[in-house]
Amino acid sequence: MAVISHSAGSYHYTADGRKLADFTSGVLVSNLGHNPRSWWERLMQYMKLDSLSGDGGFTDAVPLTAYNASTEIEATANERLLKSMRSVKGGDRMEQILWSASGSEAVQKALWASMARREGQDVILATRGGFHGKKGLAGAVTGSEQDKERDPRVRFISFPKDECATFQRRSEPIDLTPYRKELDELHAELGDRICCLITEPYLGGGGSYHPQPEYLQMLQAFCRERDILFILDEIQSNFGRTGEMYAYTHYGIEPDIVTLGKGMGNGIPVDAAVGRADVFSNLGFGEGSDTWSAHPIGCAAVLATLDEFESKNVLEQARPLAKLIEEKLLELTELPAINTIRGEGTVWGIECAALGDRSAEEVADEIVRLAYCGDGDGNAIHLLGPLAGKVIRIAPPLVMPLDEASAYFDALHGIIQRTA
Repeated sequence: MAVISHSAGSYHYTADGRKLADFTSGVLVSNLGHNPRSWWERLMQYMKLDSLSGDGGFTDAVPLTAYNASTEIEATANERLLKSMRSVKGGDRMEQILWSASGSEAVQKALWASMARREGQDVILATRGGFHGKKGLAGAVTGSEQDKERDPRVRFISFPKDECATFQRRSEPIDLTPYRKELDELHAELGDRICCLITEPYLGGGGSYHPQPEYLQMLQAFCRERDILFILDEIQSNFGRTGEMYAYTHYGIEPDIVTLGKGMGNGIPVDAAVGRADVFSNLGFGEGSDTWSAHPIGCAAVLATLDEFESKNVLEQARPLAKLIEEKLLELTELPAINTIRGEGTVWGIECAALGDRSAEEVADEIVRLAYCGDGDGNAIHLLGPLAGKVIRIAPPLVMPLDEASAYFDALHGIIQRTA
């Protein structure tokens, strides 16, 4: 495991002085890169910490916590985030925010609100193989029926993994008939007990499976016909990862609730469930709050991140990088160690293949290790442990310069070639 001393831009620096290109963005967090100076300046200004003043050993600044109260910075963050989400296609239902301190909490609040909408509606549909968190209901809607600690209120539905198993297959038409049939059968069995359906735009932790947009559109259509709430968990995909600010725009859908996090704070823990006010109003006083809900430094981080995206046109900057990633990863499919690639925008997965007596999982682990060690020129890369055992995620910061990205992808090609 790497011991990181400091980070800047698209790079980590280890305690022993090694430079690592970060192809993870801290698990899709540092979309703007690590420690962008203008982002920090904005955050400190929002917190009134750009200059320390005050008497008696304390400084006059925005509080770090304001439990059971609101702050001006929270009100500003509410206004700005809702404006951002509603300004793009698919955001018309974004009316209110439930802030949280983790992705699991955001998902849990979305599910609590959905279950409180009508008495007797206690069943949640979740796409099989998704990842929504590790705690409470968020953990219960993660994975599949085969995992431990299952909740009888959760029923899993099929995700079209075969139809998007390769980059090429995703471009082919999808037959939605079996998926719609499964939903109709579940509704015939459960009826009005179904309160909501939750899915990721793409399966992230489940192996980087990016479905055809028609699949998500079909899920939404089913929900609309049955008055079931449609929840999109965008914690991994928000703030530019799919090429649009929010994945619901990219996939042509309009969810009732969207969960946000990771890249929204660019390194500061801040998450949220955003959606219909009439749904959130079903929660009783205090049910949607916790110690760190709308904590001011998190709100400042959201504002600073929105400022950076809006003032520097980050999405346009990221489009050439997305094209470069696609081209470089397609070249990897010529190597025996790689089975296929999947992805979109600046979030991709490389599925490894078995080599001789080494399993695909062992090959993936070896690539991660060799990337950390670097090539003969000292070009080293920080990668995550493989998803689903054998899929290596590729998700550099959206602002990584093209020439630097190209050089490190070439280095990765040589490293994977060496693996064989």
